[in-house]
Amino acid sequence: MSKQAQQVLSWIDDRFPLTSSYKAHMSEYYAPKNFNFWYYFGSLALLVLVLQIVTGIFLTMNYKPDGNLIPGTNVSVAFASVEYIMRDVAGGWIIRYMHSTGASMFFVVVYLHMFRGLVYGSYQKPRELVWIFGMLIFLCLMAEAFLGYLLPWGQMSFWGAQVIVNLFAAVPVIGPDLAVFIRGDFNVSDATLNRFFALHVIAVPLVLLALVVAHLVALHEVGSNNPDGVDIKKLKDPKTGIPLDGIAFHPYYTIKDIFGVAIFLALFSGVVFFAPEVGGYFLEFNNYIPADPLKTPPHIAPVWYFTPFYAILRAVPSFWGTQVWGVLAMGAAVVIIAFLPWLDRSPVKSVRYRGPKFKIMLTLFIICFIGLGILGALPPTDVRTVLSQIFSVVYFGFFISLPFYSANDIGKPVPERVTESSTARQMQFLMMVGAALVGSFIFAKVV
Repeated sequence: MSKQAQQVLSWIDDRFPLTSSYKAHMSEYYAPKNFNFWYYFGSLALLVLVLQIVTGIFLTMNYKPDGNLIPGTNVSVAFASVEYIMRDVAGGWIIRYMHSTGASMFFVVVYLHMFRGLVYGSYQKPRELVWIFGMLIFLCLMAEAFLGYLLPWGQMSFWGAQVIVNLFAAVPVIGPDLAVFIRGDFNVSDATLNRFFALHVIAVPLVLLALVVAHLVALHEVGSNNPDGVDIKKLKDPKTGIPLDGIAFHPYYTIKDIFGVAIFLALFSGVVFFAPEVGGYFLEFNNYIPADPLKTPPHIAPVWYFTPFYAILRAVPSFWGTQVWGVLAMGAAVVIIAFLPWLDRSPVKSVRYRGPKFKIMLTLFIICFIGLGILGALPPTDVRTVLSQIFSVVYFGFFISLPFYSANDIGKPVPERVTESSTARQMQFLMMVGAALVGSFIFAKVV
């Protein structure tokens, strides 16, 4: 570094902790040396968050949150502004497809990130607060996705919002007033569109960014977990105080993450350029039709990342003419994940050294979660309702029974130091996940 640059840096450091922050969170933050494939998704989630913010800013430059019809047509101003972005704005189509694809890819990497935490016990002591912040981020993402889903003002946007908002009306006593408050009107209308737009572009992103910062600060305070679930802070070099099994996050893991980013962007670009709708799962075909309050689509279903919880909602029958129990079950399916640090009584973190009970229950949980996602996207039938009920029982059973089978589940002895990641072990694990996905695809074709 030149003398002038050093002087500028010193001037900044006297007024802002730039160098100390860089050392604390990058060059002198020591992470376990055995990170594997599953540790890409945290950085990828941060990448997609930035991508969504940047593309969202450009979209708001031409989007108009106006649900009123253009005179002489049955097309709203909001729907027409989306068409204008797609057809007339220079590069508008790719920005819109990057944003819509980014929304689904956000949930892909977040679900995989949460799955990694579940598999390797990243929620256990001392990382309970990291997990809680992560769950709050997940709730914010669900809110952000739901709010943004209405903005194109297509058929599925309009009626999907109508169905979801009406669920709040099932809340005892305050339900009807709560639904009116959320909509800003007695039905989904222009007032709903405007408040959803304001929340989508300002309020929720601010909360989301604050939670992401808190999540990272809490993580760097207690240190990262690893595939072995071993605390690397227990064994340090007596001279330097550096963990024996730790390596500096920068440059080692920044280079590793750049490789993951390159692979992700290749896949992301493939979707954006060749299949942005992904068969109607990322962008529903009904959403290319202008919203019509007088014409209900034959089948209303949320986007794929909400379908597991929507299937749980539909699996609970209405009692005494109210759907409140289904709404409670759907909410509980999300909230119960936050209690994992206190439900899991096992002294072992990683699935590598867990006993057979946890592995069996985890496999059933994965199968049921994917199955619920498939069932939630399909029209309900008697057989599908029964399957949804069975999968819902197993889903909740995994969490409710966790304190009992995790406490006495006999597994392998945990090593004192981290072990190098085994390629064979990773391939075996990936094959198990792949088998579950193939089985889920066959299940989808059958049902």
